Amino acid sequence: MRGGQRVDYGIYARAFAYLATHPSILALPLLAALIDVLVSHFSGFMTDPLGGLGSGLFQMIVQIVYLFAFGVAVIQANNTARGYKAGFDDAWEEGKRKASGIVLAAIGFQFLAFAAGYVGSILGGYVQLLLQLIAYFFLILTIPAAAIGGLPGGLALSGSIRAVRANYVPCILLAVAFVIGWIYVPQAVSILVGPHLGLFGYEIVMALVRAIVLAYLAFPFAVTYDSIAFRGFW
Repeated sequence: MRGGQRVDYGIYARAFAYLATHPSILALPLLAALIDVLVSHFSGFMTDPLGGLGSGLFQMIVQIVYLFAFGVAVIQANNTARGYKAGFDDAWEEGKRKASGIVLAAIGFQFLAFAAGYVGSILGGYVQLLLQLIAYFFLILTIPAAAIGGLPGGLALSGSIRAVRANYVPCILLAVAFVIGWIYVPQAVSILVGPHLGLFGYEIVMALVRAIVLAYLAFPFAVTYDSIAFRGFW
């Protein structure tokens, strides 16, 4: 572990320029967001007759799709931030080679977050929220660890925990950026444009917003992980 490394906090500003000059990074996040829209529409036809049974499975699949798309975006963001002349095709090829590790890391991420929530639900509502927040925080670098860190599957989970323990400040900033980008930005856009769009137009706009946020976040996640974490080879 190379804890205490100097972190490039300027990436939070430069990420906007990178995103504007490398729009291909939006490809998989946008596809994931559109899959989310389709699943939310059509999963009901299969789960409603069963009283909603199975809806959680569909949501888990959607989250895995999002996390894999984020993993490929992190690969491209890392290449871009390092100054490599590598575009989406290169990131996609690397993502395909590492797909099993990224997907296993995504499943492990969801399982541990669910387990924390389940244990917390036994102890009480506030405890459940606290345990989930702690789990999400210490697992925040799981996907970068699998995508660019050379830590497949379960090793990415422990790699994230070690990196966060050694570098609290940059990881807190990542967590704050994620909450603002993934939760509050879509809410703000929804308030601004929601009343002026039909249902279909609204969902397309929100899918685009989520894709832009995910692609933007790929840059600080990639650069932060690259700065603070040990990387193996696989």
